[in-house]
Amino acid sequence: MSDKVKSLIDLQTLDRNLQHDPWDEFRQVERLTIELTQRYKYSLGRYSRFFIELENHKFYATHSPSSNQTYSPPRPLCPDSLQVTQWVELSGEGEVKTFSILHFSPGSNDDVNAMKTPYVLAYVLLDGATTLFPHLLKIPDVNDVYIGMRVKVKYSDTPVNHPIHLMYFVPLED
Repeated sequence: MSDKVKSLIDLQTLDRNLQHDPWDEFRQVERLTIELTQRYKYSLGRYSRFFIELENHKFYATHSPSSNQTYSPPRPLCPDSLQVTQWVELSGEGEVKTFSILHFSPGSNDDVNAMKTPYVLAYVLLDGATTLFPHLLKIPDVNDVYIGMRVKVKYSDTPVNHPIHLMYFVPLED
C-alpha cells in the first residue's frame, strides 16, 4: 500500500482464476476516500438580522401578532396566518426540553469538525418563544445535562465559518 495517498482505503486484486482473461491487467483496484468541498455564495436573506444581531451579542426571534406565536429560530412569515412577522429581542435564557448526546460529529464544516465529542445538542424553549431552538449546549460533563435544565445563550468572539456558531448554550448558574 502506498503511504503517499492519504485517502487510500485499500488496494485489492480481483479474482484472476480465468484463463485468457482480457481484463487481467485491470484486476488490481485501488479504493479511495475522497472529501469533496464546494464553495458558493449564499444569502441568508430575510433571516440575516438574526445572524447580524448574534455578532452584536443579541438574540432575536420573530413574533406574529395575529397568532401570538414567537418563533425561534425566526420565521419571516407566520405559518398560521401567512402574515409577516416582527422582530423581537429575547433574553437568551430558556429551558432544555430534550437533548441528544452526540458521540460522532457529522463533520459538516470546519466549525463542527473542531468540536470534541461527545457533545450535547439541546432543544431549548427560550423564555418568550413558542418554538424550540436546537443548538449546541457546552457543558463540562455531558452526563450532567437534564430535561428542565435552565440555560442561557453565550456568544463567541472567535472567528467562525457560519454565523450560527457565534452562539451556543451554557447552563445558567443558580
